[in-house]
Amino acid sequence: MTLLTDNLTTIDRELSNRHIDLDPNGYFIIYVDRVAGLICAKHYSNAIDDRGLAVDPETGKVIPAKGAVARTSDLLFTGRTAKELCVKLIEQTQPCLVSMFDHAAYLGREFVRAEIALLSGAEYIQD
Repeated sequence: MTLLTDNLTTIDRELSNRHIDLDPNGYFIIYVDRVAGLICAKHYSNAIDDRGLAVDPETGKVIPAKGAVARTSDLLFTGRTAKELCVKLIEQTQPCLVSMFDHAAYLGREFVRAEIALLSGAEYIQD
């Protein structure tokens, strides 16, 4: 089982380093609120510049991929399960804040990882 887990971890690590196009409808910061028993997703709007980089729509400054950024989220979505959060975010929000299939798939994977962390007590770090 350890060899299988190691192989899957290696595959995931490699895939996390691939190029992705950013969703012009914004991005989400996902975290677990253990006290409330919720998976949380804060939405942030952005624009995409001619280099394909996410920029703050108000300032035009590039939004760094790592490190703290002083921005205020537009919306907060919460759910008790990954499925509940997906339904709220994708099916019940108009206009939809996710405009790309790969972004929707990524969010679904992350919400499941957050749900597992919430249930197991493990640490959750967004990929």
